[in-house]
Amino acid sequence: MKSFYVTTPIYYANSLPHMGHLYTTVVADCLTRYKRQRGYETCFLTGTDEHGLNIARAAARNTRTPKEQVDYIVGEMKEMFAAFGLDPEHGGYDIFMRTSEPFHYEGASAFWRRVAGGQTPKGRDNIYKDFYEGWFCAPCGTFKTDEELAPAADDREAPKCLIHETPVDRVSEEGYFFRLSDYDEALLDLYESRPDFIRPEARRNEIISFVRGGLQDTSISRLRSSVGWAIPVPDDSSHTVYIWFDALINYVTALGWGSEARRAVVGPEMFEKFWPGLHLIGKDILRQHAALWPAMLMAAGVELPRAVVAHGMWLDQTGRKGSKTLGNALELSTLRRYYQPDAVRYFLLREMAFGQDCKVDYEVILERANSDLASGLGNLVSRTLTMIKRYCDGVVPSPEISEGRRLQAKRVGVGSDAQDLASTLELVRDQFVQGVEEFAFHRALETVWGMIARVDKFISDAKPWELAKSEEQRETLGAVLYRAAETLRWMAVMLYSFMPESARAIWRQLGQAEGIERLDPTQLQWGGLTQGTRIGEVSPIFPRIDKAKIMAEIEKEIAQRDEKASAGAQPAGADAAPSGTDAEHPGTHTTQAAVPGAETATEVEREVPPVRGATEAEAVPGAPSAPTPAQPEGVATYITIDDFAKVEMRVGEILTAERVPKADRLLRFTVDVGEEQPRQILAGIAQYYEPEKLIGRKIAVVSNLQPRKLRGFESQGMVLAASVGDEGRPVLATFTEDVPNGARLK
Repeated sequence: MKSFYVTTPIYYANSLPHMGHLYTTVVADCLTRYKRQRGYETCFLTGTDEHGLNIARAAARNTRTPKEQVDYIVGEMKEMFAAFGLDPEHGGYDIFMRTSEPFHYEGASAFWRRVAGGQTPKGRDNIYKDFYEGWFCAPCGTFKTDEELAPAADDREAPKCLIHETPVDRVSEEGYFFRLSDYDEALLDLYESRPDFIRPEARRNEIISFVRGGLQDTSISRLRSSVGWAIPVPDDSSHTVYIWFDALINYVTALGWGSEARRAVVGPEMFEKFWPGLHLIGKDILRQHAALWPAMLMAAGVELPRAVVAHGMWLDQTGRKGSKTLGNALELSTLRRYYQPDAVRYFLLREMAFGQDCKVDYEVILERANSDLASGLGNLVSRTLTMIKRYCDGVVPSPEISEGRRLQAKRVGVGSDAQDLASTLELVRDQFVQGVEEFAFHRALETVWGMIARVDKFISDAKPWELAKSEEQRETLGAVLYRAAETLRWMAVMLYSFMPESARAIWRQLGQAEGIERLDPTQLQWGGLTQGTRIGEVSPIFPRIDKAKIMAEIEKEIAQRDEKASAGAQPAGADAAPSGTDAEHPGTHTTQAAVPGAETATEVEREVPPVRGATEAEAVPGAPSAPTPAQPEGVATYITIDDFAKVEMRVGEILTAERVPKADRLLRFTVDVGEEQPRQILAGIAQYYEPEKLIGRKIAVVSNLQPRKLRGFESQGMVLAASVGDEGRPVLATFTEDVPNGARLK
């Protein structure tokens, strides 16, 4: 049997879980369930990194021992995972890894000795002892270069960390170093020979540039007198293993590498069966996983991972990274209280284009839940199965229309067979599978929801409630309802990995007894729903959320938290942390700031480019626009060439397109205009274009207008279109020749 091993980062146990933890774990869970459906034997690892100075300090702040601190955080983490269906009881993770486990001490020590006993590709010792003197930032957990510090006002003061804006300490101590600099050529050879080792492509290019710029040797120990809550360095009890070196090794020690005790628990073949694995990470810890970790494995003679796949960051609607300090973080407790777990899972996987940053707030999640789930999938399930209950006595009808009744069916627009629908479903299935395999979860879901809209329209056009009034149309009625129900069967199988509880509910309501968990979506065939099957009890899958009521309650909670924070109280206990960031250790993993020059979560926030562009004000009725001076009738208004030169127009390619909830005229695009990140652009053309047919089209974009927010979304450009006819029908400007994305229009 084929095997699949996927890992999240092990999350740093100095603060409470946040949205960054949730997202990565949901992605890993989705992939695991999908692979199980495909027939793979799977292993899914998540867990906590439990060593280091910041753990000890967090424990002291909370009047706990370090062990009590990490035990508390682990309890909170497991509770959060269970609430969103990510724990073993709900079919989630297989291993919750803790680096304080004795078997990890054994395995990490064996790994250290293996590395220390070998030589680099350039024939020098992998690990050596030396003195290091420099400015050390305790919250970052790393030494700082001059470029990473704000100069002191005078010689009597210490410089400040640019990230935390707090003074750093001058540290001089003996330590062990890993000779990372000798692995530059080996790493570049790896990236060249295995182009898919780092994904997406932009992150691969980033790492190649980083390695080519020159690697520095990395400190991998601290004096025990400085950091005592850590694994002792083998054969030198005066030093402890630095947290990132310890933490990365968890991916192999969890499977039994280097520990007989662990192998006795998980089985002697566990490591050989599942390694190498796929590492899912946030982009802020890419360098540690894509450069440092492979070099460590090369040094230890252990096979390299299958791939390192990095996702983007969650931002607020202004483009800032979520942070409790800024007051813009989404609380997981609030999400748990007001949203169905599967609605949150759907939003996370549907909204973020994997690898790119994504904006989020409570209202956007609510609108997705109501438009896509309650009014979309949920409504299709309810109306289809309710009509089967009402018109077919709760039994799946025959899909056939006899030859003598085909003319009547044709008169109401229903074909004699379901071949067109079946062929479309097969295409949807193939595009869905491709999307999941390419980590394009949003695209996979867009494909499914396009099919939901099509079948919903098919029902509305056929009008089963009218067909039920005519005995001559009974066969047509049955065929319409069968086709809708069979489509739902396909939808349930495909959506299981994304929304497992909701897919199971649809499955039960369809009257299906076979376990959906092992049904391979690639093997779906038309006609699997058996005529005569009695459907289950019909109940709402996604009840509609009262937006005004729920948003008022959420806003009240936020105001109360802000009031407590302004009064000096901890917003969620002393363990609270920014969303997507650990309180004293930025990023989602202890290795976040380990490699010299590595990005921290705060630095990633600074990298987000200033948003540019504008939207069509006319897309939303009543949207204000700038006043224009009146001109005499019939007199042309001229601008100078200098005025025209101020307008920046570029070629863009539409990557995704979708309707904006509750906005009849608005479409929302992501558009590649040749920049590092695609732009989000809104356009008032929804009445004239189907969004799925616009994907891949080259368009002209005005790229330097002031941003503007419509329906809660910020538009970062304007799409150019002709206005045709008396009704002003928009026709998108496009190109007849192949032009590169980002090319200027002059």
